[in-house]
Amino acid sequence: MTVTAEELEEFGKRFDTIVDNIERVIQGKRETIKLISICLLSGGHALVEDVPGVGKTLLAKSLARSIDCSFQRVQFTPDLLPSDVTGVSVWDRDSSNFEFRPGPIFANVVLGDEINRASPKTQAAMLEAMEERQVTVDGVTRQLGAPFMVVATQNPIEHEGTYPLPEAQLDRFMMRLPIGYPARDKELEMLDAHADHSTFEDLQPVLHAQDVVEMAATARNVHVAPVVKSYLVDLAEASRNDSELLLGASPRATLFLQRASRTHAASVGRDYVSPDDIKSILHPVLNHRLILLPEAQMRGVSIENVIAGIAAGVPVPGTRANV
Repeated sequence: MTVTAEELEEFGKRFDTIVDNIERVIQGKRETIKLISICLLSGGHALVEDVPGVGKTLLAKSLARSIDCSFQRVQFTPDLLPSDVTGVSVWDRDSSNFEFRPGPIFANVVLGDEINRASPKTQAAMLEAMEERQVTVDGVTRQLGAPFMVVATQNPIEHEGTYPLPEAQLDRFMMRLPIGYPARDKELEMLDAHADHSTFEDLQPVLHAQDVVEMAATARNVHVAPVVKSYLVDLAEASRNDSELLLGASPRATLFLQRASRTHAASVGRDYVSPDDIKSILHPVLNHRLILLPEAQMRGVSIENVIAGIAAGVPVPGTRANV
């Protein structure tokens, strides 16, 4: 199927509405807001990683509140059990049967706050839900509704009592997003906006869950030319062959790049993916998947520089939709 001009126009209006609504709360971080919105509309999950106090949790809550959908928050702690996330079967004496009580994973948007504070066993409880949109408890598989997105937060500088996420789980996050400190003028605006109460309290939904499902369907129909698909694979292969890396991009990463670049193209009103769409989401999609060699780390090489080198070194194809 092809995307019509009317569908693209509607997609753009709705996309800007989401971003503008969240920006009422998270000032000065429009690019990060766009990326997490692209992640939602691409059917992905986001890992928001930054220092305390920059608005990681508020970003996730604002995204969820901007959509009229179900939202659950899980505060990850070392004593959290897998059943606290997925749900548990409880004996009902009246019916003489086990009754399943769903956990917080059964929501459209799930906030996993400080996910690296939970044990690996509890972290692993989310793997099936994130990848297959289903949960299996006591041998029974239950489907999750659409849309479904996990937004996890973690603090990169605290190591006491934390369990680093394994590569298998990191790879299931479409993007890892930093927030960073606001610019001076935006921080001054924040002092006025949040003077007597949080602007989050006034935030209202601007879209319904079904709107998100429809937007995701539109993005999936954005055209990706064969040469652009080859460009995606070339980028992945370049990471796997990079002399500074121990681990390159997985095939899942290539799929995520294609999905996110389609959504990015739709957000700017294009019915086809260009290399610029791919480059715009390359860093957040790859930065948590690539692992540097120990020698490269000792030389002070950064993942960001490696990704920039890969993007600069892979030849860019033509951008016409009919190539």
